[in-house]
Amino acid sequence: MLRISDNLGIPLAEIEIQAIRSQGSGGQNVNKVSTAIHLRFDIKASSLPEIYKERLLNLNDSRISSEGVVIIKAQRYRSQIKNKEDALNRLVEIIKSVTIQIKPREPTKPTKASKTKRLEGKAIQSRRKSLRGKVEGE
Repeated sequence: MLRISDNLGIPLAEIEIQAIRSQGSGGQNVNKVSTAIHLRFDIKASSLPEIYKERLLNLNDSRISSEGVVIIKAQRYRSQIKNKEDALNRLVEIIKSVTIQIKPREPTKPTKASKTKRLEGKAIQSRRKSLRGKVEGE
């Protein structure tokens, strides 16, 4: 069971993990050992609550395909075990991002003191600028 939060988890059977060969430099080890991890998680077929499924599918993330499958490729480390942990942690982060309920902002009004202070500042600036005009006479 992969724990997302205290009351939310995903059975490991729903997560498909495949070891593949890493890309990039790494010497002879890259050509012999499959250390990179390719993780696939089908959102629609998962046991997540419907509200989280909808939020995940509406998420604008390049790691979520149009079919509703989260695809994560982890090849940051030279160890397969560390890459597997990294891929699972990244999946948990994606799911946690949709479980957080964002509180709607309540619009507030400025206080009477702040309005007075603003108007006094504008009056001072107005007087200062009016004194910059041309001098008449003499």
